[in-house]
Amino acid sequence: MILRYGPIVGLFLACAVHAQAPADVYSRGGADPAAVACATCHGAQGEGMEAGGFPRLAGLPADYIRKQLADFASGARANPLMQPIASALMREEIDALAAMLAAKAYPEVPPVGKAAEVQEPGETLALRGAWDRNIPECVACHAPGGRGVGNAFPPLAGQPAQYLAAQLTAWQQGTRKNDPNDLMGHIGRSLTADEIEAVSKYFAGLKK
Repeated sequence: MILRYGPIVGLFLACAVHAQAPADVYSRGGADPAAVACATCHGAQGEGMEAGGFPRLAGLPADYIRKQLADFASGARANPLMQPIASALMREEIDALAAMLAAKAYPEVPPVGKAAEVQEPGETLALRGAWDRNIPECVACHAPGGRGVGNAFPPLAGQPAQYLAAQLTAWQQGTRKNDPNDLMGHIGRSLTADEIEAVSKYFAGLKK
């Protein structure tokens, strides 16, 4: 028996395999079952989960999100949890997710710059750097208060300390190498474990 599908049935079948709406991808996962729901780890609204060290995604630039997902998929940013998820997402799903998350507001943070007084080691690194080791102050690239600049320098303020420390350690160890000119690799390799913890806690605490 030969089955013939009319245009309406054909359209239904095409839609069934097409990427889900962005909210569905975030909360329910992608068309490929390996692309599990982002909300599982990053919170219902993309606010992150501090206890687990999962970062805030809501309010990050769309191009930054796209690049990180591409780097997870390629292995330039090694992560055993994110690599299979990123690899399973379709291009349309990535674009939809990036646009949806970028449209959300990032929390306001005080614009603390390098002219502010410093007391603790974390503050010193964030606002003054350690130029004797060619480590620039974090706010030079990530803006006063760690609010982020454009698509290359994401917000640091308010991200979980555990997440920030894990990224600095990844750059230090070479498991993350997706920054221009190895700037973060140099910084990570130049910091001690205590300095990583201190500067991570500093930025995690910068939120209203």
